[in-house]
Amino acid sequence: MSLQCDIGFVGVGVMGKNLILNLADNGYKVAAFDLDPTKLEALEQQDRAENQTGEARIHTVNSYTELLASIKQPHLVVLSVPAGHIVDDVCKKLIDAGIQADGIVVDTGNSLWSDTVEREKQYKSKFLFFSTAVSGGEVGARFGPSLMPSGDPYAWTRIGPMWQAIAAKVDPSTGLPIERQEPGNPVKEGEPCAAYIGPAGSGHYVKMVHNGIEYADMQLICEVYHVMRSALGMTPKQIADVFKEWNKGVLNSYLIEISAEVLETLDDQTGQPVVDIILDKAGQKGTGLWTAVSSLQLGCAAPTIAEAVYARAVSTRKDERQIAANQLQGPAIDIHGVDKDAVVQMLHDALYCAKICAYAQGFDLMATAAVEYGWDLKYGEIASIWRAGCIIRARFLQSITSAYKANANLENLLLDPFFTEQMSSNHQHWRQAIGFAVMQGIPVPALSSALSYYDAYRCAVLPANLLQGQRDYFGAHTFERVDAPRGEKYHVEWTDAKRPSIHIK
Repeated sequence: MSLQCDIGFVGVGVMGKNLILNLADNGYKVAAFDLDPTKLEALEQQDRAENQTGEARIHTVNSYTELLASIKQPHLVVLSVPAGHIVDDVCKKLIDAGIQADGIVVDTGNSLWSDTVEREKQYKSKFLFFSTAVSGGEVGARFGPSLMPSGDPYAWTRIGPMWQAIAAKVDPSTGLPIERQEPGNPVKEGEPCAAYIGPAGSGHYVKMVHNGIEYADMQLICEVYHVMRSALGMTPKQIADVFKEWNKGVLNSYLIEISAEVLETLDDQTGQPVVDIILDKAGQKGTGLWTAVSSLQLGCAAPTIAEAVYARAVSTRKDERQIAANQLQGPAIDIHGVDKDAVVQMLHDALYCAKICAYAQGFDLMATAAVEYGWDLKYGEIASIWRAGCIIRARFLQSITSAYKANANLENLLLDPFFTEQMSSNHQHWRQAIGFAVMQGIPVPALSSALSYYDAYRCAVLPANLLQGQRDYFGAHTFERVDAPRGEKYHVEWTDAKRPSIHIK
């Protein structure tokens, strides 16, 4: 089968295996290598079970040399391996195996974007290092992921047709996903959720922000669940029914859908709701943290994303929280005379508004990074490729796509007329929902940080004037005046408080 395969794959784990099968469904012949032969055997077995054509679609190999010998030149090799040093280990082995300078190596792992930038420089004389961030998990990889490729434009001309073939598809008339849930029948129609993002690292940066928004969205849903469960006394099944109803409207999203399924699923051993037997300690793989760190480094406010990361950190202090629950006082739950249906409606509107703010923060962060790193990001395209295949896919991404199509230079999503109206119509319930939660002693850090972000953004005068006065007093950091041209710096000689003198710096 020498020189017959279109593409080579290194790594046949969950994501790699499903991407390979997706490519095979779309007519591409794939050579696959993994250090674990049992994974290669499982891939072959699944392909035989699903392949209706009878043709050889996937060729497994036992070495890097055999891999390169099995694919057409110039070589195109995709890595589906854990982020970090393993990526470099594989790249070096491909060099030793004979990959040429016109070959392309594509990293599809969750690599830190800055590592991707450095790798492109490091391997420039050896091969073209390209990256494609993948969202959608196991099911997305198999039936249609959202793909965020970046790197050398020539490499995109090679990989682009393949990625657009296997990507999730959206109905252009509705903006809704075209579902595919069975092997062998790829979706050919619709707009693919794969678009070239830009230079090296930009695709992984966009995926990083995607994951930061994902953190925020998940935390917001969890806070709403917490209020309904702990304050309103609703059962998991009742909350699942609410989420199913919400999923029919503006909150329609993959995360709401799966949250409902989680809440209504029963444990086989105990018969209790699964959610009640899951320990309340949340894990994280780091991309949400990277997003929060980047927002701090760039001076771009993303408090709801950061609070979602902090919420996971607090959750890990399980033993301490159990002690604190018996020592620290808070209000007793009291919903006497409370209209539960009214509170549920307030929570709906609060979740919707906070979700809009989380996306606004994410897109603002991407725009800030684009200026800092010299990228020309297309925010409408980014929103459009998130409409299907990825974890944060949601109906209102169509509205975000439309917002940036109408104004490619939109400074903040909140300033788009549609979203301005949505916030104006629903913010009062948002405030009432947070007030209700606070009075019941239920933490809602993401919901409340989103509201503070909204109120700060719409505030023409913030108390930063006092803050600048404080900074000038103890550190002579200077300040600008409201009655002088921007950029001119002033300082007060604060030591003589009775007769301060103001000096231009």
